[in-house]
Amino acid sequence: MNDQAAGGKVPVSAPASGGAVDRSVLQDLVYANHICADQGVLDGYGHCSVRHPAAPDRYFLSRSLSPAVITVDDIMEYDLDSNPVDQRGRLMYLERCIHGEIYKARPDVNAIVHSHSPAVVPFSVVRAVPLKPICHMSAFLAEGVPNFEVRDEFGMTDLLIRDNRLGRALAQTLGNKSVALMRGHGNVCVGPNIMTAVYRAVYTEVNARLQAQAMALGGEITFMEPQECALITGRKDLNFDRPWRMWKERIGAA
Repeated sequence: MNDQAAGGKVPVSAPASGGAVDRSVLQDLVYANHICADQGVLDGYGHCSVRHPAAPDRYFLSRSLSPAVITVDDIMEYDLDSNPVDQRGRLMYLERCIHGEIYKARPDVNAIVHSHSPAVVPFSVVRAVPLKPICHMSAFLAEGVPNFEVRDEFGMTDLLIRDNRLGRALAQTLGNKSVALMRGHGNVCVGPNIMTAVYRAVYTEVNARLQAQAMALGGEITFMEPQECALITGRKDLNFDRPWRMWKERIGAA
């Protein structure tokens, strides 16, 4: 359970706020959590974050709650060391350091989804079977999907990213990729905006499910070629907005 509630260490002097932010930014972060829950990417655990649009050294993440019940009033602001700007006694996600350390390492990343996406987890424990793009919606996986093995550097742990040191190691494994697995734990998906990060989280899960189904059929699998993936990801009309709007409408109607 990677996001159990924990107060964590809070500095004597809390970091200054990055300033006011448009409420729509926070509302989209709420939508992201609800969409990922609706799509089976998040369950009672996991979390989504977004970088402060006016202060790159700050990010927004909910207080410790299940994703499906988060509201705008639950969103908290953090610095990149994952210290809260205004905790007010609220419980925080233990693994918030995932977000702070990836934002530190990747200036191009403005949104992150950390999940225990169920179809993806098996690929984190079977090293001989890499997660590879099998459908065009998941062409972004062609850049490679590294697997964070916490034992390699830290020995026996409870697999949780409990501090900045562990978060930094995960960020190093992610490197410049869009997705990284976490052995026996889950994965992280990142993007230049919340819409793209959610798209990647959903279609990483879809691809894992389809790949497992194809493997179960037996025979050789025809994976997508790098050239095909490059033609897809290089298009100017990727239109991630279409599923994003559909998912938002579905959540709003519910």
